[in-house]
Amino acid sequence: MTQIAPYGSWKSPITTDLIVAGTIGLSSITIDGDDVYWIEGRPSEGGRNVIVRHTPDGQTTDITPPPFNVRTRVHEYGGGAFLVADGTIYFSNFADQRLYRQTPGKEPQPLTPEANMRYADGVIDKQGDRLICIQEDHTQNGEPVNRIVSINLKNGEDIQILAEGYDFYASPSLSNDGSQLCWISWNHPNMPWDGTELWVAPMNTDGSLGEISLLAGGNAESIFQPQWSPDGMLCFVSDRSKWWNLYRVPGVTEAENVDPLYPLDAEFGMPQWVFGMSTYAFTAANKILCTFSQNGIWHLATLNTTKKHLQEIEIPYTSISSLTAKGSQVCFLGSSPTEPSSVIQINLSTGDINVLKSSTDLKIDSGYLSIPKTIEFPTENGKSAYGFFYPPTNKDYTAPGEVKPPLLVKSHGGPTAATSSSLSLKIQYWTSRGFALLDVNYGGSTGYGREYQQRLKNNWGIVDVDDCVNGAEYLAKQELVDNNRMAISGGSAGGYTTLCALTFKDVFKAGASYYGVSDLEALATDTHKFESRYLDGLIGPYPETKEIYKQRSPINFTEGLSCPVIFFQGLEDKIVPPNQAEKMLEVLKQKGLPVAYVAFPEEQHGFRRSENIKRALDGEFYFYSRVFGFTPADNLEELEIINL
Repeated sequence: MTQIAPYGSWKSPITTDLIVAGTIGLSSITIDGDDVYWIEGRPSEGGRNVIVRHTPDGQTTDITPPPFNVRTRVHEYGGGAFLVADGTIYFSNFADQRLYRQTPGKEPQPLTPEANMRYADGVIDKQGDRLICIQEDHTQNGEPVNRIVSINLKNGEDIQILAEGYDFYASPSLSNDGSQLCWISWNHPNMPWDGTELWVAPMNTDGSLGEISLLAGGNAESIFQPQWSPDGMLCFVSDRSKWWNLYRVPGVTEAENVDPLYPLDAEFGMPQWVFGMSTYAFTAANKILCTFSQNGIWHLATLNTTKKHLQEIEIPYTSISSLTAKGSQVCFLGSSPTEPSSVIQINLSTGDINVLKSSTDLKIDSGYLSIPKTIEFPTENGKSAYGFFYPPTNKDYTAPGEVKPPLLVKSHGGPTAATSSSLSLKIQYWTSRGFALLDVNYGGSTGYGREYQQRLKNNWGIVDVDDCVNGAEYLAKQELVDNNRMAISGGSAGGYTTLCALTFKDVFKAGASYYGVSDLEALATDTHKFESRYLDGLIGPYPETKEIYKQRSPINFTEGLSCPVIFFQGLEDKIVPPNQAEKMLEVLKQKGLPVAYVAFPEEQHGFRRSENIKRALDGEFYFYSRVFGFTPADNLEELEIINL
């Protein structure tokens, strides 16, 4: 029988113990022969990343022994941390950033020497018996140097520089016959979604590159995932049409003949925050399996490059990434509003779909799951913004009378990123306890075309904040939420949006910042190379536009803060150092506003340890319970709230 209880006090089976005990991260799928490999990030092992192999007999085996942790720090965000060739695995180990080689049944052995170098995004050159990859050199003072190198597989100390001179490199791809190498590169202040260049060069007999040719790209064109077809045609994703679409080059020096494969107002690419991202793969010389996004929903399709015909494949997944294929065997990470992120295998010949690994073995009764509704709402300057709205849902409870639920607005990180409709137990944690939740794809998010993404140009801290505020007010006007109990929460760049909304607007009554930016000047002068000029496009060049940085930094306008805030911070965070949260904390303490600070000594930018993930999620809920005045059904660990 359904019980009547206030929103926020509903008892839910979706607990933090359940979430951290049964949930792992999945990424980086690759196929080698008949075997499928992927990485599992395990909070229960201190966030260790483990390579796992699935064989045709259905067996799944851990490949990486402890204490090895498969993670590269190139660009700090990593990705592309391992590759497999004929059963031999090459991977970057987090502790020392050396490359290791692991042959079947044996312990990993170091391939590269001890040096202050990092490696990512590798490919095997069989003809040259070497590994070609991105190297990030930290041996000198100042910014690290990025380049493309080859590493002799017989002698890992024999490292040859193939390309250098640009600030950044990514996506080296070797043609099937080993005769051509392509890659993308870009310079400050561009980010890879702003403007990159696609280069190609023949491979000389001594392993060096011949004359390089620029095929596509520039300061206002983003190139993503260059890849060779089985018959030697070079394909890539470009947003030259204002949407990330697929293209090919008939001849590797014919830049003027770049050919669109299927023009569509949809995104066949995504922002390259990490290495090794993949949205398409060849299943034959003239057939591409691809995934594309429209209005925040991902689709799977086959594309005949001869007929230029796209045929969608019906699958029960709305979010797709890390797509790879070999013949009729296809693998990707798939999820939906009711299905968690999983390694999915599809046989294109039979249509059979198999789940090789799920990020959680938990089976949640659908009566506790909130199904998101895609919403479009009006925002500034007569434009629209987008989001996913989750109504409170718990089959055991209903709220009394005409009371409206509290609202939690989620502001995603990046800010050049996007949220998705895939099942998130962290979101369901809130909705099953009686919160409504709005996950905002504010202007600047990807998935809606280059023009939408460019809305944030010079407007970070304005457009994103307006869209979060307008989304909340739209729901309040629809009488779907209680406008007196609206909170906002976000991490990293989403934490900045959160702090701006709390400082410069008067709509939200509480907020939570996870390693959020409060001082843009500090971020501009004290961050890693990959993002060191990111703010040029989001705010303006520094120090030339120093005044704008000051005007948009919440730390400088704390007099505008008038509601409770909780901060969560990793003390080893190099991207947003702890002093940013600690400065805000001191100001709020002095103002007499309720404030809490939860620091995690061993965490960096994002929390990986299960006990810390639990502490943060429960801590945020506890904080709101005290601020909004409801009694949680959970027996939550108390935390100190100053000035409450």
